[in-house]
Amino acid sequence: MKNTLEIDAMRESAASVVNIIKSLANTDRLVILCHLAHEELNVSQIEDKTQILQPTLSQQLMMLRKSDVVQTRRDGKQIFYSIKDEKLTIVLNTLYTLYCPNDK
Repeated sequence: MKNTLEIDAMRESAASVVNIIKSLANTDRLVILCHLAHEELNVSQIEDKTQILQPTLSQQLMMLRKSDVVQTRRDGKQIFYSIKDEKLTIVLNTLYTLYCPNDK
């Protein structure tokens, strides 16, 4: 019985990880998430920092919302985005350390 519970928990965790990896498996979404790993941003700030133009930006933000990796906060007419789970921030920072150029 214990083994079945461990497998069920492992499958549930695996489904969560697959969801995160799918979110990262697109260049635009990865760039957006990398910026969000550092700070909460509104849509126009995301557009400025990433150079991803509308309507592509809206489409990718919608995908990130649907995959439940970002959360939104409304302030007046502006919508702010941030990463929902701190574990994703750790993954993004690790990827940055491994693959992004280092300013030395």
